[in-house]
Amino acid sequence: MIFEENFRYFTFWNAIEMGLYFVIVGYYFLLFAFFLLMRFRTSKRLYWLFFSLLFLCLAAGRVFFIAYYFFIPELDLSKQEIARILMLYYRLATFSTWLGIACLMGVLGILLFPPEAEIEREKSESQKFELTPLMKKILRILLIVAPIIIGILALVLPDNLFMDPQIVEDYDLDMDLVTINAFGWKYPAGRFILNFVLAPIFMAVIPFLFLYLAWKTFGVLRRSYTLNAIGFFLYYTGRILHGVFEVLEWPHLQSTVPSLIILLSLLIIVIANNYEQLR
Repeated sequence: MIFEENFRYFTFWNAIEMGLYFVIVGYYFLLFAFFLLMRFRTSKRLYWLFFSLLFLCLAAGRVFFIAYYFFIPELDLSKQEIARILMLYYRLATFSTWLGIACLMGVLGILLFPPEAEIEREKSESQKFELTPLMKKILRILLIVAPIIIGILALVLPDNLFMDPQIVEDYDLDMDLVTINAFGWKYPAGRFILNFVLAPIFMAVIPFLFLYLAWKTFGVLRRSYTLNAIGFFLYYTGRILHGVFEVLEWPHLQSTVPSLIILLSLLIIVIANNYEQLR
């Protein structure tokens, strides 16, 4: 087989998964350019700036993950050097991903605490208690800063919290890993907290917020918010399924299902934000 003759670890399923993720990265860059040039440039609204930077950060994170999973293990270097580079790229990929979550929190902050004067006047008629403009600005900043701090922690915390046990085994490393152990299943404790605790807390809020806004509005805005909720829910589902299939060691599903779901979610998000009335 061609993969067995030319690569040590790269398999047929890896090739399919990498190809699909390259398509996703290209789509990320297109979405970044679209929201930056077609939305933010014409409206000057921070909402669209955060939306565009979200896809730039996701593209950077995915590029680092592609190198982490498919290219670095094939390098002709010592095992210790490869393991060190793997962890560097994992940290950069994780940091970029959390920068993307910070951009999502920026979108969330604008939707929850809108700075537009006309929206403030509408709310003042229906709310007995209102946050001051300064308090709203502080809350928006805190929503953005919290994911950035988590991303920085992923850059500086020790390797034994994040390193995959398979890497330790494959590269003969002498490292005492901190793992989650259940029913013979071992997973790095740091990754578990990032991927299955903190990320859901931050990201799962977005679809429900859009559903809430859809319930409160009507017409074009309701359709847009509903589609955004569906799109981000599917995106998060794809991310979760990738981790689940990786743990279950189902390469045929891991290489196809999550990436196809993510592509579908991006298409829905584009449709949701392509109404001319929302400029």
